[in-house]
Amino acid sequence: MEAHLSNHHRDTVERIFEHPPSRNIEWRQVVSLLETIGDVTHEHNGKLKVALGPETEVLPAPHGKDVDVQTLVDLRRMLKQAGFAPDDSPAIADQSARDHGDGQWGEPT
Repeated sequence: MEAHLSNHHRDTVERIFEHPPSRNIEWRQVVSLLETIGDVTHEHNGKLKVALGPETEVLPAPHGKDVDVQTLVDLRRMLKQAGFAPDDSPAIADQSARDHGDGQWGEPT
């Protein structure tokens, strides 16, 4: 992990990569972490557009204060690709369908 992360941010990263996935990671902690390490845009619809490493992802705000498992999956992928993951971090199955039926992954063409 990068040295410029505070203890709170390091704790948030560790909790994101816990196995089994933690069910009580607060959205505000995730937003604070992402604002520190990435380019974050708060969209008018309440979603968070995050550019981190090679990826840009739009994350929906949770209905409660805690993030859901799919958001954790997306965060793990982004953090791992950007070099913020612990070395022995386990994978979680991605529950989001990214195949739009045209044989391409990502946005529909």
